[in-house]
Amino acid sequence: MYVMKGANVKMKDHIITVLNQIEEEYEVKILYACDAGSRAMGFASPDSDYDIRFIYIQKKDWYLSIDQQKDVIEIPKEDPLSIMVDPKLDVVGWELTKTLRLFRKSNPSLLEWLNSKHVYLHKACLAEKLKLMQDSVISQVPYINHHLNLAKRNFIGLKKKKEWRVKVYLYILRSILSVKWLQLHKQIPPVEFMELLSILNNAQVKREVKDLLEEKQSGEHYSNEKNLILNEFIEQEIELLASYAKYASQKLDDPTKELNDLFRATLKEIWE
Repeated sequence: MYVMKGANVKMKDHIITVLNQIEEEYEVKILYACDAGSRAMGFASPDSDYDIRFIYIQKKDWYLSIDQQKDVIEIPKEDPLSIMVDPKLDVVGWELTKTLRLFRKSNPSLLEWLNSKHVYLHKACLAEKLKLMQDSVISQVPYINHHLNLAKRNFIGLKKKKEWRVKVYLYILRSILSVKWLQLHKQIPPVEFMELLSILNNAQVKREVKDLLEEKQSGEHYSNEKNLILNEFIEQEIELLASYAKYASQKLDDPTKELNDLFRATLKEIWE
């Protein structure tokens, strides 16, 4: 399965080639692969990298070892590949049982992978099965804390610098809007920034945000002028959402049995 977004045809073909080569050289099956980062969020400029994230399953014997084994593949940062990999590609994969444990912990990065609209490979309907479970078993607390901490840390860093990156503002705003979406809809927020922006009612702030987004997409990455309107909005929202986080709900159900069943069924489907 491939959704034609986030990559041109030439790069899409190269990404598929790299994923197929990973399967061959590492003797795994990739169950799901998607864009993450700025391309998935809608921030991409012409020179943006491709952050490709995937979930893979090992052969049955791999799971019968008494020793814990490496459960991450990072191409080309940590792990070699015999073919040339475009320098714009950052390709990282998590093994399936690691993935399911992180899902049980409500890992925000994994949730964003699963909800990316820029999908390159998809087997065993893994993402759909997990997405059907996510709103009933995911705890709001890790998700909210992740985004609030990200927004606070980036905002503190931004205020200290004379020159700041447009992308940093957008990441701060995206984190704030993600928490607001969760608060409003009680559902895992969408990945794409423009969808999140739909919940913002302040017309002046929305106009400023859209201007920043257009600036980033055009390739203008730096500015010397702080945006006082957005700064005030960010400070207010961080304070409000920090109060909300104190009363956010924990997960409703323990999904361990369902995740064990999903792992076993997927192992059988892929390799038998």
